[in-house]
Amino acid sequence: MAGDLPANLSPTELRRVYSAQRIKMLPPAPALAVVEDILVPSANGSIPARFYCNRAQAHGLPLLVFYHGGGWMLGSIDSYDTSCRRLAVLGQCAVMSVGYRLAPETPFPGAVEDSYAVTLWCAQNAARLGIDPAKLVVCGDSAGGNLAAVVAQMSHDSKDFSVALQILIYPATDLSRESPSYERNASGYMLTAAALRWLRDNYVPDARMRTDERASPLLRKNLAGLPRALIISAEFDPLVDEDEAYAKRLAAAGVATKYVCFAGMIHPFFTLGGFIDDAQRAEELIGSELRALA
Repeated sequence: MAGDLPANLSPTELRRVYSAQRIKMLPPAPALAVVEDILVPSANGSIPARFYCNRAQAHGLPLLVFYHGGGWMLGSIDSYDTSCRRLAVLGQCAVMSVGYRLAPETPFPGAVEDSYAVTLWCAQNAARLGIDPAKLVVCGDSAGGNLAAVVAQMSHDSKDFSVALQILIYPATDLSRESPSYERNASGYMLTAAALRWLRDNYVPDARMRTDERASPLLRKNLAGLPRALIISAEFDPLVDEDEAYAKRLAAAGVATKYVCFAGMIHPFFTLGGFIDDAQRAEELIGSELRALA
């Protein structure tokens, strides 16, 4: 959505406009052998999810657990359906898309709790899904990249399941402060710094909670032992500095990290594949990392 988000709209109206705009910008969606809607039980109620596979049976494929973007307020399983289908094909993997609860109706840490619960369920139900639990990948863009980084950290601490790879697409990594790229790329590049602030304020309205590492994974003191990472960023993104900072901190902690900044790109380019060639290049980069797990 270009420019600042129209705060005068209700969350429901804003989500409708956001999804309608994004769907027009997507590349073709491939047909898959299996597309199944699932309700995942959790302590906070059933969480909608959608399972994708380009084979009738997964037969030990890696599973990519995908958390959609949209500033923790927007986006949905449906608006990211094309992206998940394409990643299933390019990555030769199964995909589970998570319909976590959105702000402001459900503020932090609701999205974290749902994202973790679905990922844990996938690991515990690997036989039912037909996937290899040793090849579990967490992935997301923007707010979803934030959630993927957080789930990777939480799984490392809990030992409930193991993450083989984290794929973070221009993730928000520090909600407690603004890096210089907030000013450098404040406006004129589709996502504005003002919109980011508004989304953050709706997701974590209590500023004191923004230093919680479940909101700001960059603030975690010790990153050693986390799963290897692919981090994709965009040159003209208010978040680019914190993306690079997280990649550098992971590498310094001994985590195998590949950081790729797409020159000339803007924050939402990954979901603009109907118009931007670099979106498909990013998909192929992700696909190659996933295929290496198979």
